[in-house]
Order: sequence, then structure tokens, then C-alpha cells
Amino acid sequence: MAEAERIIGTPDIPEAAGAEPEQSDSGSDVARQDAPGGQDGQDSPDEQASSDEQAPADEEKPKGKRRILVLFAVAVFAYALDLVSKMIVVAKLEHHEPIQVVGDWLRFEAIRNAGAAFGFGEAFTVIFTCIAAAVIVVIARLARKLYSLPWAIALGMLLGGALGNLTDRLFRSPGVFEGAVVDFIAPKGFAVFNLADSAIVCGGFLIVILSFRGLDPDGTVHKD
Repeated sequence: MAEAERIIGTPDIPEAAGAEPEQSDSGSDVARQDAPGGQDGQDSPDEQASSDEQAPADEEKPKGKRRILVLFAVAVFAYALDLVSKMIVVAKLEHHEPIQVVGDWLRFEAIRNAGAAFGFGEAFTVIFTCIAAAVIVVIARLARKLYSLPWAIALGMLLGGALGNLTDRLFRSPGVFEGAVVDFIAPKGFAVFNLADSAIVCGGFLIVILSFRGLDPDGTVHKD
């Protein structure tokens, strides 16, 4: 009997051979359909919506960084221009006769100013120094939420002007926090000022215009 079974052979039975039954293609399709991503591995509508919301946020980050770069570039330019002009005035114009630029309408005259812009408040030098330092801190805090190019330019001019006059307050005589600012632009019938004062005034006017137009530093526009 055993010899007969050896000659005839036994039928191929998967269970007897220990092999697992093959899965059909329909089974794999069902598995793909039951996958969390939906059919054919595609994202679900919720995942697509979240990715679409994340894309604009990622685009805003580089824009915000560019606005901050503009702010500091304008500030560095204004500060450097003011610093160089004051160095030239102290070296070439101080203790000399004023230079007539446009007849009697505009002249360059070196003056040491212990007060605020345009010579006001000479008795409050330390207070004006603290105010300039506070302005710099406020601008640095606003820069983190800055997405408006006009605001970046305006704040850059304010920052550069404040740094220019603060440098005089800290490093010029008669001492730290009491230093006199170098002024040299003297229009006829007007107070003497410097380039830092000009940057501060221009930045302030630009901020007023932006505020009237309803443009905020973060780039949003509101209408009252």
C-alpha cells in the first residue's frame, strides 16, 4: 500500500504542504481602500485642507524676514549717513565760520545741542536719552510682527535716527547720557538740525500717513 502511494503520488494540498493560500488582487484593493489615506494612497480631504492652510503660513515667514531685512537696511543706511556727516562736521566745520549753501536761506553751521530735536528741552538731556532708548526697544519688538514694506521703511528711518542721536548722547561730551548732539543744517528762520532728526521726522510722517490709510505693521488693512 505504501509502495502504491509512492508511485501514484499524493495530490498537492496547500494545507498539507504547510503553504498559505495566495491572496487575490481584490484583497489588496480592499486593503488599499481601508488605508487611512483613502484610495490609492491619496490624502484625505482633511489632510489636503490642513496642507493648504500650512502653505500660506510658510510663505508668510520669508516675507516677514524680508521686511525685517528692509527695516535694518534702512536703519543702517540712515545711521551711517548721520554718523559720517557728524564726523565731517566736527572735523571740518566746528570752530569755523558757517558755510553758505543757498545764500541766506540755507547754511551749514556746527552747533552742539544738549536738548531734543531742533534744540528743544536742553534741560532734559537724560530724559531724551531714555526716550531714544525706549523707541529702539519698541521698534525691535514691532519687527517680530512686521509684514508691511512701507512700515518697514518708516520704522527703519526712526530706528536709524534714534541710534544716531543716541550715539551722541552716550559718547560725546560732557558725559554718558548727557552728551550734546551735533547739529549743522541751519535753514533761515528755522532751528538747526541734523540728518538723524530728518530721518526721525520723515519716518514719523510716514507712520501718520500709513495710520490714516488704515495699514497696520502686520500688513492688514482696516477701515473705521
